[in-house]
Amino acid sequence: MTETLASPVPASPLKLYSYWRSSCSHRVRIALNLKGLNFEYKAVDLLKGEQFTPEYEKLNPIGYVPTLVDGDVVIADSFAILMYLEEKYPQHPLLPRDLSKRAINYQAANIVSSSIQPLQNLAVLKYIEEKSGPAEKLRWVQHHIEKGFTALEKLLKAHAGKYATGDEIFLADLFLAPQILGAISRFSVDMSKFPLLSRLNEEYNGIAAFQDAAPAKQPDATQTST
Repeated sequence: MTETLASPVPASPLKLYSYWRSSCSHRVRIALNLKGLNFEYKAVDLLKGEQFTPEYEKLNPIGYVPTLVDGDVVIADSFAILMYLEEKYPQHPLLPRDLSKRAINYQAANIVSSSIQPLQNLAVLKYIEEKSGPAEKLRWVQHHIEKGFTALEKLLKAHAGKYATGDEIFLADLFLAPQILGAISRFSVDMSKFPLLSRLNEEYNGIAAFQDAAPAKQPDATQTST
């Protein structure tokens, strides 16, 4: 059982099928920690292809992580999981009441989840490396991360406070933190180009719920460079 922030424990223990370095899994771990939900960590080794086993594909037909099991409920896809958690476990809301601010959170989250993360997916990078070599793989991922980060800097400039859309942690922050960490630690993105995101990253690094969800703190963490 992973250590999470103290809070009400659900009647049926939550299970999170996760890979330590997956940014999609990372954002769900942050949400579970913020909401104080105890969960059982179920490691899925993407490098060994465990996501394609018949047992796992019964839970997640597309063979990605994360997958959340809550009693009889099984949910794949991080965005769907976060919306489920928000509705069933309302403590520490992930969405602001203000509709315009809520829309900004959705927009920022979608820039990460649809315009950056899929283009740095393990399968995509493996394909590019096989076809064009490791140097082209790095150029590819840096280009798409920087394009997304440029858009996020512009989008959040008028909305950011201590965090992405004000002085409370909301959905956008859950998507930004893993993406910024990956950009720095995995893909050597020059963050001096992105002062707002760099400042937000410093804030995230000081929050226990974010620290405990970090890839290096997960039970399946390794020293692999993949």
